[in-house]
Amino acid sequence: MSIPLKPPAKDVAVSWQQDEDLILAQDLAKRLELPLVTEALNAAFLLKFCCGRLELLEVGEGKPGTVFVDFSEGKAAYRRLHGGGRNQPLARAVGLKKNRCPRVLDATAGLGRDAFVLAALGCTVQLVERSAILHALLADGLKRGKADEHIQEIIARMTLNHADARQINCTAEAPDVIYLDPMYPHRSKSSLVKKEMRQTRALVGSDEDADALLDWALACCPGRVVVKRPKGAPFLGNKKPPLIIKSKNSRFDVYFPGCSK
Repeated sequence: MSIPLKPPAKDVAVSWQQDEDLILAQDLAKRLELPLVTEALNAAFLLKFCCGRLELLEVGEGKPGTVFVDFSEGKAAYRRLHGGGRNQPLARAVGLKKNRCPRVLDATAGLGRDAFVLAALGCTVQLVERSAILHALLADGLKRGKADEHIQEIIARMTLNHADARQINCTAEAPDVIYLDPMYPHRSKSSLVKKEMRQTRALVGSDEDADALLDWALACCPGRVVVKRPKGAPFLGNKKPPLIIKSKNSRFDVYFPGCSK
């Protein structure tokens, strides 16, 4: 069965700021089949190269700020240095131990934040993202991260694929963990992260097939399937997990498929 990727929205254009960014912008516009513009015009969103960094900007007064992937600084750096190490809920959910770093397939990579945390803790992480826009932002962040000597070793443990995870054959050699963080609406407007998530959701839409994605992950028979959910959200597919690990604003539903090979 062929599962279509999420193509770029029609109201997105590519732009650039510095002269040295023009070639990058031209290449991206060609690959994504998007218009290349010098200003927003009628586009609702801009993918804009600024000083070598790709940013997503929602056009219009009062819109959220730019969205970009940066593993070297900001929240990614803070989580790497002060996130709680292997005692944090995410690490416990995927089964990180002192001498065990599982291979993780992040099937809904998004902006790659959790994948970077896991890679920083020693996991090998395969990131899969079906949105062409989010994939482009992730690829740009990984490219710049490779040039940072402080995180090069971490970035080397991360690989990125533009695909729908369900097109990947995991039955022959399943990863230790399949990680799912489907896009869901945020009710609060209080934090920057939530503004970013609202912005990306407005562009790429929600994951309406999240239940089917869980079914696929369980059928792959990894050691565990971990689903990140907001507090109070229903279980995907009404499947209650045998283990729930709670964090401040979300929870991790952990399943153990236990398939016989």
